[in-house]
Amino acid sequence: MENSGLNSGKELGKILLEVGALLMTSGANSMRIRVTVLRIANAYGYTADLLITHRALMLSLSAEGNDYFHSSLKRTLAHGSNFRMVSGISRMSWRIVEEDWSYQQIWDEIERLKALPHYPRIVVLSTVALAGASFCRLAGGGAVEMLVVFVATFIGLFVKQEAAKRKFNGYLCVFVASFVACLIAGAFVKYHVGSNPEFALATCVLYLIPGIPLINSLSDLLNGNIMNGIVRGTNGLIISFAIAFGMLCSILIYNI
Repeated sequence: MENSGLNSGKELGKILLEVGALLMTSGANSMRIRVTVLRIANAYGYTADLLITHRALMLSLSAEGNDYFHSSLKRTLAHGSNFRMVSGISRMSWRIVEEDWSYQQIWDEIERLKALPHYPRIVVLSTVALAGASFCRLAGGGAVEMLVVFVATFIGLFVKQEAAKRKFNGYLCVFVASFVACLIAGAFVKYHVGSNPEFALATCVLYLIPGIPLINSLSDLLNGNIMNGIVRGTNGLIISFAIAFGMLCSILIYNI
């Protein structure tokens, strides 16, 4: 392992905060972040104390056997979901323990994970729209309703992505996406196209449901991370409200 010392501790602190921030912004819960960071710190003979908040990480690092102490803070970016990053960092942490990696090897692996390509946009739009159409089918919709949901979801997600690119508020992005999707599906309810157009209206916004924030909220609460659980739960509720408000606006426009 690396020699313990001032420069070594600072470098390890940067690595641990970078790992924690990547996990946080990729959709990991607080317990996974804490366990992964502590695993890496312990592999180099350090003891780490990590304070996790919704927008920042604070790390205190101490070396076993001497009086060395290092403390640092890192703000995190907007949260999303990237399970490839989460699983990649988890595998990396175990390889650090088992293979005695140098700090440079860790940085190289972090850069490699950050450079991994995302799925093409058309693939994401198509598969999410197909998933929405499948939910419509499960709810009892027919071929017409499934087609409506596919189109509404495809366009709604496209609008959400474009709004996010223009740095709109995240909740506003969800509202606009919900409104656009329901505006498309609501037209079929208004003019009674299909056998059960209501199913299309009800399922065209399912792609916006904040599953990751709500699941992580419950996980954090169960693991004793009360503050993070409340914040993530509140975030999920606000997103849900934005979805409902978008639906309401489209329903009021069509008066259905």
